[in-house]
Amino acid sequence: MGDGVRALVGRMEELLVELERAGDPARFFLGTYLRTTRAVGASLDRGTFEDAPWVEEWDVAFADLYLRALTAHQEEEPRAVPRPWRIAFDADPDLPPVLHVLLGMNAHINFDLPQATVQVIDPASFADQGLLERRRRDHERLDAVLASRVGAEGREMESHGTPRTWLRAVLGPVDRFATRRFLVESRRRVWHNTVALHEARLRGTDAAERRIADLDALTSARVADLLRPGPVLLRVALRGFGVTLPPP
Repeated sequence: MGDGVRALVGRMEELLVELERAGDPARFFLGTYLRTTRAVGASLDRGTFEDAPWVEEWDVAFADLYLRALTAHQEEEPRAVPRPWRIAFDADPDLPPVLHVLLGMNAHINFDLPQATVQVIDPASFADQGLLERRRRDHERLDAVLASRVGAEGREMESHGTPRTWLRAVLGPVDRFATRRFLVESRRRVWHNTVALHEARLRGTDAAERRIADLDALTSARVADLLRPGPVLLRVALRGFGVTLPPP
């Protein structure tokens, strides 16, 4: 585990203690994210990625967007919290832990990840097709790390009191499929959205800001949709999870 991920894990651990002490439901997503970050660190150590230093830089930049939103939420500065995160953080505290996790994952992957990816792939790198393909392959390898966490995180949610009702028993296989599917599908869409943000960046600051606003609106609508009554994961399985920026 490199210094960047090690420092990130330490910061997450400190924040998790604060959230748990306060009983803030944001602790559920942060706990999942902390365990996932440790798994990414272990994968870096195993040589899973083609360009480990770049993946570490990307992982830290990605997490920083979430941590900035979380800190603003803790400090009660709503204007500093992006709208998708505001919806997630303001959700009913009594919702099942698994739903708080899904709200956070939706906001973070759909809204933050394309921005973080553009941040760590400069225009010159986008013009280098061989380098871009290496970035894409490492992007896909991260899917496998996240998918490997699905079973463990399901057990973690049960330990937080998510009931194993008859409906959960019936939808269990669908739940697992939906969770894996959304990880793969949403990251595929993330790559599409990353390219769209890059193309907007080339057109100038105003164009880039408009595309981020578009991404904000799409992600906010998807986060809000998760709060509608009904079997959330079944809807995910049937409709997908990610968002796709339309042509400008």
